[in-house]
Amino acid sequence: MISSILLAAGMSTRMGEPKALLDWGGEPLIRYQIRQLQEAGVDEVVVVLGYRADEIHRKLHGLTYRSVLNPVYQLGRAGSLRAGAKAIDREASAVVLLNVDQPRPADLIGAVIDGHTAAAAATRPVHDGHHGHPVVLAGRLRGELIAATDDQQGLRGVLAAHPADIVDVPSDERCLLDLNTPDEYEAAVAALAGDS
Repeated sequence: MISSILLAAGMSTRMGEPKALLDWGGEPLIRYQIRQLQEAGVDEVVVVLGYRADEIHRKLHGLTYRSVLNPVYQLGRAGSLRAGAKAIDREASAVVLLNVDQPRPADLIGAVIDGHTAAAAATRPVHDGHHGHPVVLAGRLRGELIAATDDQQGLRGVLAAHPADIVDVPSDERCLLDLNTPDEYEAAVAALAGDS
């Protein structure tokens, strides 16, 4: 059982509009990301919503997923991580973590999942010496995700507790893509158009 947590609760202040609703290849980014996770072999997608949750939820009609609400989304990302971790299947052997502003195609997600072994605490893509996303965590770390706090650096803190058990999977520059500002989004859309 492979679960995933898609974090989409933030206020997108630098973008100026909800990143989850940005157009990505003709559909809202969040719809694209749910589909890619499923195509990569994820059995369960848990979407964590917060800011403008109802509006985002309406865009997901017809998709198979579960959503949870982070009522304190404005206090930091760790609250969303905790909400998602509580909602995933307790029997999950692996958990794929991804932020909605990190568009990842199924082949990239699948390669990280395939690189994850039962012995690893976490597996992450790496390109040119930089660690990217998604991160795949062992299901046994669910309790640590539920206990994560922003003071302890959320996911970074969980990873820091297991430095010897992290596997790096070679990837390409797509694993580093983040859409934080309108300029970054426009550049990514232009690159996407060039690929098709």
